[in-house]
Amino acid sequence: MDHLQQEFSVRFSYPVFFTDDLFNPANLLFADFFNASASTIRRKLLFVIDSGVVEAHPQLVDSIRAYVTQHLPALDLVDDLLLIPGGEVAKNEPDAVETIVDAIDRYGVDRHSFVVGIGGGSVLDMVGYAAAISHRGIRHVRVPTTVLSQNDSGVGVKNGVNYRGKKNFLGTFVPPVAVFNDSTFLTTLDDRDWRAGMAEAIKVALIKDRPFFDWLDSNATALAHRDLPAMQYLIHRCADLHLKHIAGGDPFEMGSSRPLDFGHWSAHKLEQLTNFELRHGEAVAIGIALDTIYSAQLGWLSQSDADRVLALLRTLGFALYQPMLDANDSADVLKGLAEFREHLGGQLTIMLLTSLGTGVEVHEMDDERVRQAIVQLKRTEPQPA
Repeated sequence: MDHLQQEFSVRFSYPVFFTDDLFNPANLLFADFFNASASTIRRKLLFVIDSGVVEAHPQLVDSIRAYVTQHLPALDLVDDLLLIPGGEVAKNEPDAVETIVDAIDRYGVDRHSFVVGIGGGSVLDMVGYAAAISHRGIRHVRVPTTVLSQNDSGVGVKNGVNYRGKKNFLGTFVPPVAVFNDSTFLTTLDDRDWRAGMAEAIKVALIKDRPFFDWLDSNATALAHRDLPAMQYLIHRCADLHLKHIAGGDPFEMGSSRPLDFGHWSAHKLEQLTNFELRHGEAVAIGIALDTIYSAQLGWLSQSDADRVLALLRTLGFALYQPMLDANDSADVLKGLAEFREHLGGQLTIMLLTSLGTGVEVHEMDDERVRQAIVQLKRTEPQPA
């Protein structure tokens, strides 16, 4: 049969910057990025900001206005800087996406313009999704403001919102044009958000980088006590590992494996079961503990190494047991395996550990062993009051 065959490739490139006080008039990093791509076409900047960030940094909106006026005269700032509630509600509330799409429409933000998202991972996921579906794609810039978004979600290529009770059910793979990690935003995080983002660093260290895990272990006390230089190193190293993974494998997840999702099958389900009262990183810490114990039960990971992982998580302040793990004889959390398989697109693929720094993919999990791992977590961890 006669047919035509089409084949092409698209190259993506974007910088991830690390800085302090991004919108200080003396800091030209943000301006230099836009001025380096000067255009004869008048382009617009639409800012969408996590309202919690504005509460913590009440001068931010005025600083942005003054900065753009002083340093970016070739760009038109959309006067309406949108404030969106942060946290998982940003991805659960359909009106948030509609608010951004409406502003893009009303202010004539075209495909040559930019949508700049400032906030935690949930807000950035949602802003990136809204930008991607408007005009088939408006360039978006990310300014992550939490540990989790600076070291993981904010530097990647995924955007999405929750839908029909499922995490990231609607989404796109569209890289940002730039990411600006400003460590000043970290100084006002509450202790939960400071801690939660470190779970992703532990995750990537466990499956990819033993020396990084050893560094985390050695610096756990400093990190728990909010040592900023230590956190800056953690974020930079974790972001570097994530970027290298994206570039070296399957960036748009066309296969059935998501090796960077160690500990995530149960984490995603726990977030849903707790009505998102658990931060993503808190749920990931529990998922890491669960899959670490499971790996030890199989005899793949030594008990001493498993104990080191659990001890590190506890030193950082994570609680490793959550009552919903036991709900309905653990049947509820085990549904996460089926949902994870569906999200992957067919074959279940779970990452487990054979040593600290080395992961291995498996395609099935034994329900009874998972229950035993939950029992072990419960036995060694005090239940929440």
